[in-house]
Amino acid sequence: SFRFSDPIVDVLTAIGAFIGVNAFYVSFVIAPLITNGSELLASYTFALKKTQKSMVVAYEQLLGAAVMNNTFCLFIFCVLIACQGLYWSYTSEVVAILGAELAIFCVATQMPVHKMTTAFCILAIYPLTIAVVWTLETYVGLS
Repeated sequence: SFRFSDPIVDVLTAIGAFIGVNAFYVSFVIAPLITNGSELLASYTFALKKTQKSMVVAYEQLLGAAVMNNTFCLFIFCVLIACQGLYWSYTSEVVAILGAELAIFCVATQMPVHKMTTAFCILAIYPLTIAVVWTLETYVGLS
């Protein structure tokens, strides 16, 4: 996995340097598209069928991928920080991830029917997490 991840980290860092944006923000937008492209494509294929069953499958696939990726990666990240004794400077990022997961959980468990407005609200969570990280780092002073 390191053979694959190191070049991607280098590319994302170079893109950030080239456009003058922190590499975190570039990675936050591009890395999920790279790593979850297959789930996105498979869900899109299911959704094109436009049947209730295929929509449920697409929705559950995307929801499962998002929850598993965020929860699992956050767990691994925290274990690495704890076991390696690394410096913790990720409070704002973790707060944003947990807030996004909580919002998705509320939508997924409290709304029996999902309409287009729900989809736009869920899509809005993604850029909002970037705004939360920026706000927490810039105005609150969290690292």
